[in-house]
Amino acid sequence: MKKSHDSFLRLIAVFKFFKCAMLIALGVGAFRLLHKDVGVIAQHWVDAFKLDPGNRFVDAALAKAARLRPEQIRRLGLGSFLYAALFLAEGTGLWLEKRWGEWLTVIITSSLVPVELYEIYRHPSWVKVAVLAINIGIVGYLIYRMRNRGVGRSGPGSAAATSSSALLGQSGSETRTHTGNTHNMTKNTHTNTNF
Repeated sequence: MKKSHDSFLRLIAVFKFFKCAMLIALGVGAFRLLHKDVGVIAQHWVDAFKLDPGNRFVDAALAKAARLRPEQIRRLGLGSFLYAALFLAEGTGLWLEKRWGEWLTVIITSSLVPVELYEIYRHPSWVKVAVLAINIGIVGYLIYRMRNRGVGRSGPGSAAATSSSALLGQSGSETRTHTGNTHNMTKNTHTNTNF
């Protein structure tokens, strides 16, 4: 059963690496467009793909591209690299099967769910719904995995109980022996005072 967990964890890591690569490509592309006329470049791609420039969606995209300012393009590039770094950290932690990677993925992915819901509400698409479902599945799986491993439990035999005994530097049997020795020392003291 552990084998399936590891392979699924690796699959999630590959998904995070893929998202990282896409964001790096987007960031590089944004910085390459920084000192160019984005509207002209967008029109070139519309012509190259033989899209109908009279289509309202294509027309809206061309108008948006023509209005992009250099600082907007720079922010897009920097934001892409920032998110790529987060996805790279998540993917690396998951690939190496580190707990911090699981926690980081749960925290970051679940914190972005409200943004994804808002985007679906604003501009619904099946791709956005699929990405949201995948991300919720990832968070659910990682929480299930962490709970089954006992993260955060404090019962006997848990990491918390073991670490508290380790901090005291003794096991239960050592404590009893030590207490017994104290009792014997007290008896000896009473005996010695009778001289």
